[in-house]
Amino acid sequence: MRSNYLSATDETFEDIVLKSDVPVLLDFWAPWCSPCLALGRVLDVLLPDYEGKVVLVKVNSDQNPKLCEKHKVRGIPRLSLYRNGTEVELIEERTQGRLERFFDERFG
Repeated sequence: MRSNYLSATDETFEDIVLKSDVPVLLDFWAPWCSPCLALGRVLDVLLPDYEGKVVLVKVNSDQNPKLCEKHKVRGIPRLSLYRNGTEVELIEERTQGRLERFFDERFG
C-alpha cells in the first residue's frame, strides 16, 4: 500500500478528520484483513485522480478501539465520507468500477 493517505488515531481524529478543509474518505481497516488490503489497493489506483478534492484517512481498528466503538464499526473494511466534520455517507461500494463512479459523481 502506498503512503498517500493520513492515519488517524483516537487522539488525532478530531484534528485530522473533523477539522479537515476538504472532504475525508475514512477507512477503518486492519493489517490482517484481506478485504481491507484489497480495498486499499483499489483506493491507491483511484485516489490520485482526485488529489486536492478528497483526502484518504485510515484508522487501524485494532489500535483504535475507542474510535471503532464511537463510530459503531461492526465490520471492516468500513468506508465513509465526511464533509465539514460530519459523516454524510456510508460507502458500500468495494469494486474499482463502482468506487470510480462514486468518486466521479461526488468529486469529478
